[in-house]
Amino acid sequence: MIRKKAIPLYFLLTDFIGALMAWSALLIFRVSIGASHWSQVNDLLQGGIPVAAFWVALYSLAGFYKDVLRKSRAREILYMVGIVFMGGLIFAFLLINRILVDNEDLGEYRRLYQYLIVYLLFQIGFGITGKLLVMSYSKYLIKRKILNFRTLIIGSDKQAVDVFEEIEKKSQHLGLLFLGYLKVSGQNGSKHTMEGTSLPCLGTLPDLEKLVIAEKIEQVIIALEKQEHDTLQQILTAIEGYGIRTAIVPDIYQILLGSVKITQLFGTPIIEIKTDIMPVWQKTVKRLMDVIFSLMVLIIGFPFLFTVAMITKFTSAGPIFFFQERIGKGGIPFRIIKFRSMYADAEKMGPQLSSSHDPRVTPWGRFMRRTRLDEFPQFWNVLVGEMSLVGPRPERQHFIDQIVRIAPHYKHLNRVRPGITSLGQVKFGYAENVEQMVRRLKFDILYIENMSLAMDFRILAYTIITMLQGRGK
Repeated sequence: MIRKKAIPLYFLLTDFIGALMAWSALLIFRVSIGASHWSQVNDLLQGGIPVAAFWVALYSLAGFYKDVLRKSRAREILYMVGIVFMGGLIFAFLLINRILVDNEDLGEYRRLYQYLIVYLLFQIGFGITGKLLVMSYSKYLIKRKILNFRTLIIGSDKQAVDVFEEIEKKSQHLGLLFLGYLKVSGQNGSKHTMEGTSLPCLGTLPDLEKLVIAEKIEQVIIALEKQEHDTLQQILTAIEGYGIRTAIVPDIYQILLGSVKITQLFGTPIIEIKTDIMPVWQKTVKRLMDVIFSLMVLIIGFPFLFTVAMITKFTSAGPIFFFQERIGKGGIPFRIIKFRSMYADAEKMGPQLSSSHDPRVTPWGRFMRRTRLDEFPQFWNVLVGEMSLVGPRPERQHFIDQIVRIAPHYKHLNRVRPGITSLGQVKFGYAENVEQMVRRLKFDILYIENMSLAMDFRILAYTIITMLQGRGK
């Protein structure tokens, strides 16, 4: 049985083999023009594996192995040609560097640049061939319904019927497997089908989140009538954080702002909700920064952290570290670790938020909070992938339940890893009650909608300034 999760691996292996073949073709070309001898080929072939690994890594940063079953062959090939030329610039830079360092014959390097052009043509040729083969094979599996995407239509009137019929008749190559439809209003009609179709009713709007989990929904098509537009926010909130591809028919475009794009899908223009918060290469760099910086703090800064730990130990009774369950990316709980800043058993009366003059905070703990020293052990959470350097601050489920009653869009924060510092924290500070949590939420939403490495650097800079000035609370 072929699994969808294995398909990206086929693309990766094809690219790796194609890169090896391009490298081998270059060596054969050099032998054929007398620039190399067969006795040298074995030595040169050893460079093929690291070169092929370089191309796979570059393609990965470019996002080639994400959502591979949904991509256009023509667009992907054009994109690949651009990435190959970018890789060629990297090779050219390395050659220039060798010229400057070794001060060798420039004529020899002119020939090397000629070989580089030939090699890039081989790389493009083998790359395109491999990509066409594996993409065509994937399209074949989808067309034969061996691979599909579990799909739910939200809506039950003319809009929904029209979209369903058009997809079924003209767009079967998309591989959408319709499980049923969800009524936005009215009673549960699970025993009824959509008018003129065989599509069963799976429930009503209050059932949406449970239905998404139970049926493992991968695609949602929202086909609302004009009188149902006020339910859109409720629908988007219910499916937030589940990684579901969401499309909306165009007559409700004026309701949404910012995070949508118009695309051609199902043979008719629709609005597709943006799910990629950052480009793949930026996500990779962000995670790499998290790992490198965390290792530096935990290893190089160990003497400093040890000193803080000892002061914490001897200034008040209780453990050095404080562990607490918080909610992370995708709603998954994890244990956050901090230097203890409160007296032991500070929450024996139940969960409470801290304030500027909280009597539960120790004198040393108050200093740590102003300078954010109590947060430093969280670099371990960052290192193991539970948190990031920058991201919305994680909260406890107890308070999340209260926030969601006031601001259901809080679930939007589950799209990303929580952070040691955040835009909400540097612009608003620690929240002392649920009302302040809701007010701080707008800064975290603003961060998610504008996530970038540049934004992260700015927040880190503001955080360092806050630490040095002791303005934390």
